[in-house]
Amino acid sequence: MIVTGLLLGIALGAVMQRGRFCVTGMLRDIFTLNSWRGIVALLVVISVHAVGIAGLTAAGVITPKVDDFAPAAVIVGSVLFGVGIVLAGGCASGTWYRSGEGLVGSWLALTAYGLSAAAMKRGVLQPLNDFLGDRTVNLRTLPETFGISPWWFALGLSAFTIYAVNYFLQRDALRGPVAKLDEPLWRRPLHLYTAGALVGILGVIAWPLSAASGRNSGLGITTPSADVFSYLVTANTKYLNWGTLLVLGILVGSFIAAKASGEFRVRLPDATQAVRSVAGGTLMGVGAAWAGGCTVGNGMVQTSLFSYQGWVALAFTAVGVGIAAKIWLKPTQDTAIVSTSVVAASGVDKQQAPYAQQSESQPSFAVAPIALKVRTEQQQGLRQIAERTYALDTLGAVCPFPLVDARAAMENLAKGDSLVIDFDCTQATETIPQWAATEGYTVSDFRRQGDAGWQITVQK
Repeated sequence: MIVTGLLLGIALGAVMQRGRFCVTGMLRDIFTLNSWRGIVALLVVISVHAVGIAGLTAAGVITPKVDDFAPAAVIVGSVLFGVGIVLAGGCASGTWYRSGEGLVGSWLALTAYGLSAAAMKRGVLQPLNDFLGDRTVNLRTLPETFGISPWWFALGLSAFTIYAVNYFLQRDALRGPVAKLDEPLWRRPLHLYTAGALVGILGVIAWPLSAASGRNSGLGITTPSADVFSYLVTANTKYLNWGTLLVLGILVGSFIAAKASGEFRVRLPDATQAVRSVAGGTLMGVGAAWAGGCTVGNGMVQTSLFSYQGWVALAFTAVGVGIAAKIWLKPTQDTAIVSTSVVAASGVDKQQAPYAQQSESQPSFAVAPIALKVRTEQQQGLRQIAERTYALDTLGAVCPFPLVDARAAMENLAKGDSLVIDFDCTQATETIPQWAATEGYTVSDFRRQGDAGWQITVQK
């Protein structure tokens, strides 16, 4: 029965990849864009999940178990986890599916995450994990505390979520259309709320499938990730289980979806992002182990059970994201306008179409910002390439830095100027057009540039 974990993981990885489903981005947008639009997608997941779990429990199909609340471990761990996911450029599930898109930085973060989680759960850091984890209080779930049925919480949250979804969809409609790539329907990404509903449904299905394998839990990322690395090190088959196959399935499903849609390409991080990925992955593993889960285990599953652990963990993960966003999410380039003489010196005709297009003969990978000459020193920063037209190369930058740099660059332009942005971050295909629509900017061109490369022209 453990093979069902692999199949479910493949479906989950494909949905997350096609929906650009990133809890890190949802929380980060609260602080960087003052937007709650994305977090509603997480409420969709929780609501669908909560109703499904309540139904399966009432039918006697599953018997979820919630541990006593360990406040210190959950709070400290969640803050560390929140900081870690910003540094790594994605949360636990996001790191798995972005690895399937070819992001080497995610591979580094994933390795550090799995190893540090294994060290906390069953290795040299286990005493540290137990130090806070053993300090519990006799609190488990909100329905248990108030002595009422979980259905009241599940249906109440669902009603609020329906209202929130309707509110943001109406606001989007009044704001006007968001620029989309002119591509066949099968290559277009899922709407974020549709992806949230599908993730919630898959989360519900995970419970009986997991229970059939002897595992009384639903979706989970941290312990399965630790198990993957424990199995690779020890070859002990007890670590090869339903959860292990689930996370490996996410990787496979994401790769299949990315490859089929032309969004797979091996992308190397620069030295700064590589260090951040390792540091972020380590904080993710330590923090998630302490907190008892990640943005899936706590943010989707435990919240659906209305446990204290789940909702407190989600809140303090947001605190960690806010702290990290304040410290690290700043422009990575000098966005002051560079003289056109620099363009001439670099050998690029300022009247030609955007400078960062790759020829078909170029290798199918890119690095940031300078290695392998994908972006030269002359191409860094904001460059004028034509009359009232400026270019910004963000190739290799992980989200949200393409948007962070674009926002900073736009501040230096006059009304009527155009900004041509080259990027290869998959999530930016949604965030940059959304930003442009919100700010009232005109998108005059939006095109694909080979595999996992895009170019968008935004007029101020």
